[in-house]
Amino acid sequence: MSWISKKRRVAVVGAGAAGTLTAARLLKTAAARRLPLEVVLVDPCAEAGRGVAYRTEDPRHVLNVPAGRMSADPDDPDHFTRWLAERGWPKDASTEFVPRAQFGAYLAHVLAEAATCPGPARLRRRAARAVGIRRGGPALRLDLGPDGSLTADAVVLATGNPPPSQAWAPAGLRGAEAFVPDPWAPGALDSLPVDDDILLVGTGLTMVDMALTLARPGRVVRAVSRHGLLPRVHTSTPASIPPPRLEPKQGYAALRRDVLAHLARCRRESGDWRVGVDSLRPITAQLWQRLDPADQARFLTEDQRLWEVHRHRIPPRSAKILQQLFDAGHMTADAGEVAAATSEGRRLRVMLTDGRTLRVGAVLNCTSTPLRPSDSDDPLITELLASGLAVPGPHGIGFATDDEGRLLTGATGSPPPLWTLGSPRRGTLLESTAVPEIRGQADAVARAVVDGLYPARNRRQSRQSDLYGLPLTTSAEAARLYNQGLERILQGGTGAPELLANAVRADPGFGVAHAARALLGHECGADINVAASLRSAQAAARDRGGDRERSLVAAVTALIAAPPETGSQAVLRHIAAFPRDALVVSVAIPTISFNGVTGAEQTWQLVDDLRTHYGDDWWFTGQAAFVRQEQGRWLEAEELATRALAAQPAAGHAVHALAHVHYETGHHEHGRAWMDAWLRRHGSRSAYRAHFSWHAGLHELMLDDREAVHRRYHEQLAPSRVTGSRLLVDSASLLWRCAVTGRWDGPLPLQAVLAAAPSEWLDRPPTPFAAMHSAIALAAGADPGGLDRLRRQAAAHSSPVFREVIAPLCEALAAMAQHRWRTSVTLLRGLLPRLAVLGGSAAQHEVVEEMLIRALLEDNRGFEAARILEARLDRRPSPLDRSRLTDALHPRSLAATAASV
Repeated sequence: MSWISKKRRVAVVGAGAAGTLTAARLLKTAAARRLPLEVVLVDPCAEAGRGVAYRTEDPRHVLNVPAGRMSADPDDPDHFTRWLAERGWPKDASTEFVPRAQFGAYLAHVLAEAATCPGPARLRRRAARAVGIRRGGPALRLDLGPDGSLTADAVVLATGNPPPSQAWAPAGLRGAEAFVPDPWAPGALDSLPVDDDILLVGTGLTMVDMALTLARPGRVVRAVSRHGLLPRVHTSTPASIPPPRLEPKQGYAALRRDVLAHLARCRRESGDWRVGVDSLRPITAQLWQRLDPADQARFLTEDQRLWEVHRHRIPPRSAKILQQLFDAGHMTADAGEVAAATSEGRRLRVMLTDGRTLRVGAVLNCTSTPLRPSDSDDPLITELLASGLAVPGPHGIGFATDDEGRLLTGATGSPPPLWTLGSPRRGTLLESTAVPEIRGQADAVARAVVDGLYPARNRRQSRQSDLYGLPLTTSAEAARLYNQGLERILQGGTGAPELLANAVRADPGFGVAHAARALLGHECGADINVAASLRSAQAAARDRGGDRERSLVAAVTALIAAPPETGSQAVLRHIAAFPRDALVVSVAIPTISFNGVTGAEQTWQLVDDLRTHYGDDWWFTGQAAFVRQEQGRWLEAEELATRALAAQPAAGHAVHALAHVHYETGHHEHGRAWMDAWLRRHGSRSAYRAHFSWHAGLHELMLDDREAVHRRYHEQLAPSRVTGSRLLVDSASLLWRCAVTGRWDGPLPLQAVLAAAPSEWLDRPPTPFAAMHSAIALAAGADPGGLDRLRRQAAAHSSPVFREVIAPLCEALAAMAQHRWRTSVTLLRGLLPRLAVLGGSAAQHEVVEEMLIRALLEDNRGFEAARILEARLDRRPSPLDRSRLTDALHPRSLAATAASV
């Protein structure tokens, strides 16, 4: 039987959140690869998704995480909120803490949807409880007790949290009728007395749920725990920041000090410690695993409980109700432990270790679940340990697993095809019970299981490579189209979006091509649905991509969706691992193709580090030429650019580098002539024809040739000639420079530019580089409302570059429009040293210096403007600046040019 026709079976034990998410990911992964996989969900519950946490029907039991963070699909963060909107919730319910029953229904929907994916993958339910697992050759045999057995090629244990421990309860309490050992067990609360007080042992999240359910007039709900600590409260307006850089090598004391310093800094800067705690979430497992065992034990002993009450918080609405109960005397919470208990009829007399005696109608066990499998009385866990199929994890907590969740046995030979996720991985990961963590683990487990069951399929899909020898998991035809598109991107040529679109049509599961399309849309303003391309890239890389492809997609995802610093770090990590990934290197270096995630010395060092990986490659030589001109090494830049153009005359990066050399050395006549000649030969095939026309127009502006600039704009840069983001980056930018230098006769034709420019760049610019040019265009087009909207967006943006550079730039532009010249001078001077963080070139940033010169002249501060112009003329002569220097030193009326701004 061939590998493609042989059906494999995976048994998923447990149908709560972890089991449901895993089964759904298995089905989708198999469907994407068209594999004949049978997924058997083993659980006695009637409906999937209704584990302990989500089977409650009490509407007061709400999610402890906002709905916007609870998507079941790691590639589609809005999946849950869209599902809610379809059922009558507000369209933007991302900050809502919705009832947990809703999430249980959502999980059931996710599984049902996955089960209907086209292809040979199938879902089957088995209403039974697994009580044992034995190895039978390469397969595993599940013992289902009175319901028989099930043989599977792989098993995923998604058993969730076990019932709470009763080890703390004295004998007189454990045997009492009024003791509730597990308040989440079906029917556990049905026979509670109506009016008697209730004692809750434990003050964590379960206590909060039980208090909300049981509190009522005439009853006091009393809660006790060893520490008496209550969960902290979520903020109603959650924010996020990138994770800090922490190094645990110096030991736990140093790490603890650094974490506290980080939290204090977050509290000072944002007024809220919660953003600091949440920023640790992506790196918690990494920090935990890098601590030595003694330091891990110290955390568990000294700080675990304090960490948990701050990390696992409750919604503001729940906290408000609790506070009302406390204020009304219907609830108390204290430190204390149960020392003894005796029955008094249907009630209980409970003695605490501090000497207090309570008479209550029931005691509910709200303590945490046991961490150590050796303490469990579950027959499945007991047999796994006894048979050696599982061993305890670090400190005896959970099971020992590898990075993908496969159980480690400690024995020689290959481990059994047995995986787990969620609570059983707490010893390895520390944080492993919240849905965002379980969602990621389900994704990794599904991929690892399918890769293990169908290895021949994986080999067959990895024979293609890109222009630099890196693997492409796709067909030969899709790889050919992708490589043509990649070459166009590296050239700066036209047609790359169309070629990449054809590549994904040839293979809809081609992750690298989807990622490249997302980049073109996000960074270059191409007419591409960035979010959809990104989701497709993520799904494809997860389902069948190799390490390089998954790393590439993760880097692109971070660049597009994460805060700028996080995106930059992800890109640089990918380049360190895969230095010949030219597509991503293009993203890192701020030249013409992309805006760049590095700047100045960091860019220069990156190019120097990569030289040995590219040799005399024409594309990289052009990149190196651009870096050399940024360093002011004009002769070397010119030599490198000439060499690249000799190998590839259409090499856009080399053309761009040479254009800057001509401009920065003041060779404006030669630069214009050379650029015009290149445009005649290659301009029609260049995606950046408009930018090169901008360069030629800049030469004409420096030559003080107004007629030539006017002609250049109307023939090469008007909306009839240019589309997309280049209308703002090139057309509007050149018009504004003409205006602030007083070299445009008549009104600026900006309205046509704004009408044709991409609305998303004007309404919500994707990058700081885009925002700078949008702000300039809005100011030049006399749109104060649009400029103010952009300023407010930038001021509230998560990126500090938006807040600290774009927002004051908008203010400076508004001040210029209102002739508040002194204010604009102050703002513009403060911006000049920070412009490199925007990406782009020094020539593009120079527009801000032009604005400063204009504002100084208007404010009758000609000598200050003259100093700037003299410094510029020392390094780059031009007729325009010589004329403006004369005006600065010998002021004339500027009224004739004032109308141009």
